[in-house]
Amino acid sequence: MKHQETLLVLALLGSAATTGTAQASLVDRGNGLLYDNVLNVTWLQDANYAHTSGYAQANVSGAMDWATANTWAANLNFDGLTGWRLATNTPLNGSSFNFVTNSWDGSTDVGSNITSPKSELAYMYNVNLGLKDINSTTRVFQANYGIFGNGTIGGQNNVGLVHNLQSHDYWSGAEVSPYSPYNQYAWAFATSSGSQFIQGKGVSTYFAWAVRPGDVAAIPVPGAVWLFGSGLLGLLSFKRRGNIA
Repeated sequence: MKHQETLLVLALLGSAATTGTAQASLVDRGNGLLYDNVLNVTWLQDANYAHTSGYAQANVSGAMDWATANTWAANLNFDGLTGWRLATNTPLNGSSFNFVTNSWDGSTDVGSNITSPKSELAYMYNVNLGLKDINSTTRVFQANYGIFGNGTIGGQNNVGLVHNLQSHDYWSGAEVSPYSPYNQYAWAFATSSGSQFIQGKGVSTYFAWAVRPGDVAAIPVPGAVWLFGSGLLGLLSFKRRGNIA
């Protein structure tokens, strides 16, 4: 095979693996998957897939307690892809969470307008989707907050590339503390208002949004790649024999 033909095959194979439509830092990988090229994680496009898929342990709306939500994500097999988890967060300042101080400028773990990549849900809401919090960074009320952009609370909406985003609360996979009594609490994020807060793990039922590390486009699909590559090689072979002009 000539050098140019080799490059053509490699380029087309690479294109087939990485084709997507970029929106902000989200890339549509197709098949219900969205890649965040800043956080290097892949989200389910369906933000309430537990409900869509009919997960038996979720309630009628798709909400679950914290332990059930974690189990759902950990056991999820989405078209052969495993390794899912709940979206999570790490302390914005220092090595431990501050769950006492509240701010509106995104500078503390509890509060609004968090744009730090240390909180996956807050980053998705505020940065990727460009949604507004109920208060500005200077604590001025914003009427265009929430997933509908008009302050409506409750229901669901398709926002940008994301489907079935709930105007409610979503569990984070992060615990507040490993020590009693705060090990009974986990972090959560309100897509109804744009705030991050803590809640008792078994007290409430919130929604769950599955995410996994890395880019699915980098995961080889041997059968599909082989068939695609074989077709290209066959065409190039015909061309060399003069069968294709």
